[in-house]
Amino acid sequence: MLAALYYNNRDIRIQKVLVPKIGPSEMLVHIKASGICGSDVMEWYRIKKAPLVLGHEIAGVVVQTGDRVTSFKPGDRVFATHHVPCNTCRYCLNGQHTLCQTLQSTNFDPGGFCEYVRIPALQTDRGTFLLPDNVSFEQGSFVEPLACVIRAQRLAQVKAGKTLVVIGSGMSGILHIALAKACGVARIIATDVNEYRLRAAKKFGATSALHAEENLPAAVREINQGNLADVVMVCAGSPSTFGQAIDAVQPGGHIMLFAPYEPDQELVIPANDFWRKGTTLTSTYAGSPIDCAQAIGFLSDHQIPVEKMITHRIPLQEIQEGFRLVTKGQASLKVLVVPE
Repeated sequence: MLAALYYNNRDIRIQKVLVPKIGPSEMLVHIKASGICGSDVMEWYRIKKAPLVLGHEIAGVVVQTGDRVTSFKPGDRVFATHHVPCNTCRYCLNGQHTLCQTLQSTNFDPGGFCEYVRIPALQTDRGTFLLPDNVSFEQGSFVEPLACVIRAQRLAQVKAGKTLVVIGSGMSGILHIALAKACGVARIIATDVNEYRLRAAKKFGATSALHAEENLPAAVREINQGNLADVVMVCAGSPSTFGQAIDAVQPGGHIMLFAPYEPDQELVIPANDFWRKGTTLTSTYAGSPIDCAQAIGFLSDHQIPVEKMITHRIPLQEIQEGFRLVTKGQASLKVLVVPE
């Protein structure tokens, strides 16, 4: 089969590799759609493991099952998540599944940017879901990123009637905006440096879209009847955006660090102001199977128009162009790799 081997963001090689062999509790899935995630182009994060096959936002068709697999059969349309929890450690038992060491170490074989992927036993058992008939493969490739967004908004207590600021209107920011709109959030204020993304933010539900250079706290007060935001979702990993978040959140509000920061970056917290305001600062990594199930529900109910977020569909052989588009981040939102 063909697979895309990642060496760095500018060197992705299409090579022939063996189709993975499955064990008795595993499955082989023919990938129909695989999204390029922003984390896939974080070179500082990926290059230390290169060469490897990336890709974790997948949907496809089961083509082979092991003798012990009873929940799926060849021909089933599925989504599978690469990260699954053990369900027995202290974190899982406390509802903190994404802190589980098993979840953080599990993966596909070889990865989503290929033609066929082996779904290991744990993922087959608790991380694979049938796609409803009214959810396409392309929509199914959004389950994993949407699950991450669902988890973040739950932890940050994003609720109907509240005011949400989304700093950074790339793909994850747009999903946050669309989910917040679907859940009845009263005001959704988006920021970005890119006019294309600001227009997308408005298209998918932002009530206001501000250039990142604007005075964010002043703008939020003007839009929000003199109040700051209940929740600030930081979807752009830079120290400056963290400072904006602190200034834009109201007393007792939540700041969610959704985007990762580079390893050498440090965040400065104005301790007294932070203490006086009673701000909750939290972060999140990945999504759990529970979040994936909820994401499929949103997609099946057509509450989030993810298909309209797809700006580029490319064959596997042209994945280098897909990485260029996502790395540049100028006039694209979701880039899908369609192996066929």
